Amino acid sequence: MNAVVLSLGGSLIVPDGIDVEFLTKFRQLVLKHVAQGTRFFIICGGGKTCRNYQAAASALVPMNKEDLDWVGIHVTRMNAAFVRMLFKGVAFKHIIGDPTKKVRLGQKDMVVVGAGWEPGWSTDFDAVMIAKTYGVDTIMNLTNVDYAYDKDPYKFKDATKLIDISWRAFRKIVGDTWTPGMNAPFDPIASKQAEKLALKVIITNGRNLDNLERHLVGKPASGTVIH
Repeated sequence: MNAVVLSLGGSLIVPDGIDVEFLTKFRQLVLKHVAQGTRFFIICGGGKTCRNYQAAASALVPMNKEDLDWVGIHVTRMNAAFVRMLFKGVAFKHIIGDPTKKVRLGQKDMVVVGAGWEPGWSTDFDAVMIAKTYGVDTIMNLTNVDYAYDKDPYKFKDATKLIDISWRAFRKIVGDTWTPGMNAPFDPIASKQAEKLALKVIITNGRNLDNLERHLVGKPASGTVIH
């Protein structure tokens, strides 16, 4: 069976409020490919909602890194529970918590939704571990930008678009340290593991569903390819 791992950024699910228009179209696209026999593993991020909760918690009480990660993990689980309900009828009945444990999937379980697992990394790492567990060699990291850059394009006018890059070069950009709420193109811990497993990661704008469709059917499409 053809299988796809999508790391669905929280910025797409809940940019400010829940994006019903985007989610309606995203659901239609996924169901179209489910009908053609593709199984989707969708790992949900926390996005701005996560960072808002973390900032508020830090303002109220002393929080260490593990505390902040747990806040973020629970936000991703809330997002995942919501996304799973969108695929009622074709979705596996549980949210995947531990991506290293393979669950028995029925023929009708064509959409498998996961969320944060443990402190120390983002849901990008969980997507990597899902890919390893189920033997998928490519992850599509759906975010709110068309490409990854060598630095924040909103802060630096000379930021360079990354189109095709090796893991070695990419990891020099993102570094080796994870910080809770970190807004990296693909988190450092996930990047290290993806390089070890020789996975390909495509970073692309999830809002551009026509472009995502091209990726799904193997046609030329925009985005950053890391391998």
